[in-house]
Amino acid sequence: MSHSHIQRQRLGILIGGGPASGINGVIGAATIAAIQQGLEVIGINDGFKWLSRGDISHTRSLTVADIDRVRFRGGSLLHTSRENPTKDAAKMAAVLDALRTLAIRYLVTIGGDDTAFSAYYVSQQAAGAITVAHVPKTIDNDLPLPAGMPTFGFHTARHVGAGLVSGLLEDARATHRWYIVVAMGRTAGHLALGMGQAAGATLTLIPEEYPDGLLSLELLCDTIEGSIIKSAVEGRDYGVVVVAEGIADLLKEELKDHPLVVIKHDDHGHFRLAEVPFALILKRLLQARAEARDDSTTFVDVTLGYELRCPDPIPYDIDYTHQLGWGAVQYLLELGERRWGTSGALISVQAGEVVPIPFADILDVATGRTTVRRVNILSDSYACRRAFMTRLERRDFDDTERLEALARAAGLSTKAFRARFAAVVGLEESTPA
Repeated sequence: MSHSHIQRQRLGILIGGGPASGINGVIGAATIAAIQQGLEVIGINDGFKWLSRGDISHTRSLTVADIDRVRFRGGSLLHTSRENPTKDAAKMAAVLDALRTLAIRYLVTIGGDDTAFSAYYVSQQAAGAITVAHVPKTIDNDLPLPAGMPTFGFHTARHVGAGLVSGLLEDARATHRWYIVVAMGRTAGHLALGMGQAAGATLTLIPEEYPDGLLSLELLCDTIEGSIIKSAVEGRDYGVVVVAEGIADLLKEELKDHPLVVIKHDDHGHFRLAEVPFALILKRLLQARAEARDDSTTFVDVTLGYELRCPDPIPYDIDYTHQLGWGAVQYLLELGERRWGTSGALISVQAGEVVPIPFADILDVATGRTTVRRVNILSDSYACRRAFMTRLERRDFDDTERLEALARAAGLSTKAFRARFAAVVGLEESTPA
């Protein structure tokens, strides 16, 4: 295929949202692929931030030398931001004017659902003048990619997080402590569950366990305390509990009045979970409960989030992001409107093939969001992971000898134990007189 007609055409690259390992892999692969096809590559710093102000000075021409080694490293060569130009017509107009001034014919955006929505707006309002390829990115793994394909960065974040949790578990064993770890994951528990399972965490709790939203701090602490008591019966006075931060989102109405919480929202309207010291809140509640039982257990709170976003990618994500970056350029130059009848799409890799998914197929224009891919708690995969946790189950209440042992460890009568922890396993019990 000859590309003599596009010798002077430009491809722009920008990143939105939080970092994820592999961003530089996409930038590098797209840059190399585009240069090989005769394009000039323009790196746009800080996502839509400067473009939305009509400022084109925060850009640079990218060469193979610029990205030759950085494509194997963590972080983002072009930085990132959460600027949302779709909220302001003037900002979106400024973005389009800036892209026209830069003579951008093709645009690669890298980000999550918010950036995808901004990319969709660009493709729509550019009316065919700019073709957009969006590469889905989030360590939460909650974008609805087909065939269970992960979002890039997830496997690296899980790998690094599992190593950290494993280290905490050994520290807990050595010091007879309990660690309460809150792990990143706004609406889905993929990352927390993957980390906990790979590290052998005592218990992992995810928001999908509460599909009806009927969760309280009391029930959450009962669930964790039940795990602690059951561990004691099984001869362990230590452990690590991993809690997905999306649990805090379910509890935001209860948490908003907590003295340690200051409610803030980002530019896309999300409740800023990073501002909620959720692990500390849980630690203090559990410490108070232990002291009420005359239990001298020490609790330590740990929050894992930012540490997971910029490590050097593991080989899986290096290979995956190179396929995505290369695939984005192939879509822009060879597929686009001619084959797919669209001037914008999300790029996926399915069974070794690049498969563009039109924005119209993944975005709810009314909400500006994609469908969230959650953990299927009815799947064998989840059942397997749950089987290796230490947590109260209904069978613990059906076994009289087991129930008596748990009650003794909790310092309660059997009747009081049933009443206190029945809700943890979905049983209905009346509180004893």
